[in-house]
Amino acid sequence: MMTSRERFLRTLEFQPVDVPWVRAYAFVWPETELVWRTQGYEGPTLGWHGEGLPQRFGLDELLRVDPWYGPVPPFEYQVIEEDERTKLYINHEGILMREFKEHADTSMPQFVKFPVETLEDFESFAAERLALNPQERFPKEWQEQVRKGELRGVAGAANITAIGVESGQANGQGKSGFPEEHPRLCWADRWGGFFGPLRNMMGLENLCLAFYDNPKLIERMMEERADRIIEITSEVMKYTDFDVFWYWEDMAYNHDSLIDPKLFRKFALKHYRRVNDWLRSRGIKHIGLDSDGNITKLIPLWLESGINMLWPFEVQSGMDVLKVRQTYGHDLVIMGGIDKRALIRGGEVMRREVDRVMPLVEDGGYIPELDHSVPPDISWPNFCEYVEYLKYRLGRG
Repeated sequence: MMTSRERFLRTLEFQPVDVPWVRAYAFVWPETELVWRTQGYEGPTLGWHGEGLPQRFGLDELLRVDPWYGPVPPFEYQVIEEDERTKLYINHEGILMREFKEHADTSMPQFVKFPVETLEDFESFAAERLALNPQERFPKEWQEQVRKGELRGVAGAANITAIGVESGQANGQGKSGFPEEHPRLCWADRWGGFFGPLRNMMGLENLCLAFYDNPKLIERMMEERADRIIEITSEVMKYTDFDVFWYWEDMAYNHDSLIDPKLFRKFALKHYRRVNDWLRSRGIKHIGLDSDGNITKLIPLWLESGINMLWPFEVQSGMDVLKVRQTYGHDLVIMGGIDKRALIRGGEVMRREVDRVMPLVEDGGYIPELDHSVPPDISWPNFCEYVEYLKYRLGRG
């Protein structure tokens, strides 16, 4: 019988497996758990990653070994003003933002001011906050838990959680000496990429204008991100192995890319290639990227750069994983693409949506799961119904 890691890697390589690898979902909104506890869920605290649900449902796990790739030290959380409904504060990334006190997780904040406007701002920001700084990115507690194979819920320098690792590749074991059972992901969440991180520092409007008005700033920021991604990831490899590296961009909305793909290619392609060539030189064959929205026009750029996995393929943004497979064949591994809105209605609507993606499971190179986080309007009974039906269709029941 194959291990979870063996199934995962064979799936990514379009090879046959004994039973399909399945995660079913990626993230659970905190507000979702609050709603679920009124609907019959009585388990442990789930957190964003739904800790405990894989064991409860017999699902596979993609373990996280990622440190924080963003500002270190983080900015101090500081409330500037507040009223009965909202608060204005500086977050850990240095963004001045206003958000509702209630439903903060399920509503969009107002972004008031970003820390970078000029090249001088960026150079100061990079020197003060973006250096390797291994003492804070890789604290002794993190190192010790990796060494013991016990990394669970360790908050990084900016209170970003690294979930877990059972390290190893050589002889079924890794640098910690613990058995290898689950695949591992190193995800440079929010700060690993060449659009998303720049947007974090400048804001969307300022960033898009800077491609035309301040190209030297854009080039410098992308160069720095490539340098740091390589430097930080190299440090990760001193402590543990992993199977997949993952970028974060979020650079599309429900109809199109947030920037002309031709313009983005002009600036970003060489930086993607430099990082991806380095990753492959270190034995990382599988390189993924997370971007919400309609990414149709961006896929060719990412494939050309060496990225070979994408997530989440939001159906409400017009993404259809069956059409994507028809277009790109086995050049692209697909994760996600099951319309989460079908789970709100449940029953036959949900079953038809799960049935829709089964041809991709048979073709390989596909991880069936929801097309983003589990929102609170998916009830606990409907979520359970979905997981059990998905497992049934995959022969995992």
